Amino acid sequence: MHTARHPLLLKRIDPARNMARFYALSVEPTLFGAVALRRNWGRIGTWGRERLDLHADEEAAGKALARVLAQKLKRGYRPD
Repeated sequence: MHTARHPLLLKRIDPARNMARFYALSVEPTLFGAVALRRNWGRIGTWGRERLDLHADEEAAGKALARVLAQKLKRGYRPD
């Protein structure tokens, strides 16, 4: 399981298409007892965008992380 201290960082770089993107995933606790999947993405060198998906427990957040990770790997992102 990836935690806030160790986010999973993916990159997709294709100089021929002027593409340099990142995608970061981490599972973090919320202040209200839930667990959030934090997703941050954008062009390398920028702050990018961020999204929090709330889940009831760490297991559900981990499954969501695995699902998003599989989608990103299919689209050409690779671990940094």
